[in-house]
Amino acid sequence: MKKPANLIAVDGANGRALLAVAQRLTRGTKPAARLSQWDASGVFEQLLLDPDGDERLSPRLLLLLFAADLAFRLRWEITPLLASGRPVVAAPYVDTAIAFGRACDLPAEWLEKLFAFAPRPGTQEIVDKAVAASARSGGFVEFACARLRPKERRRVAAATRKTLSRPQSRQARRRRERLPA
Repeated sequence: MKKPANLIAVDGANGRALLAVAQRLTRGTKPAARLSQWDASGVFEQLLLDPDGDERLSPRLLLLLFAADLAFRLRWEITPLLASGRPVVAAPYVDTAIAFGRACDLPAEWLEKLFAFAPRPGTQEIVDKAVAASARSGGFVEFACARLRPKERRRVAAATRKTLSRPQSRQARRRRERLPA
């Protein structure tokens, strides 16, 4: 009997550190896992190309765009690879977006409903490293924080990391989502 393919979620606030861990994980699986990165749809890249790109965006809008990008990744990358028996490393995945939303004081129930379409990962890795100062460092949290009001940026970045790195919150999420401990 063939072992089912594994979805490995890598979540964290620092985009560069998250990508380094994700790339290490792709090399450490047999067969080699494929990497699914945020902005596969190009929606965030389009925002960077906008000449008025310094415009402030609401956290809710940023999370709706992240959910749309994740739906694209699931449809065109993650699900087909899992169906073919290949493991997939998704970086970042749902917990990064939920932590960002909680740091922006969005209701937990709204966030859970927004990402209810996403399958639960078989394995999860949390990267506990501070948010990079540059929005161009490649991470969703850096990108999103750069779109917030200047007074909110540092607080939201720190709160996102704190939410992700809290062991009791991860354990509670694992119980609620029935993830392996």
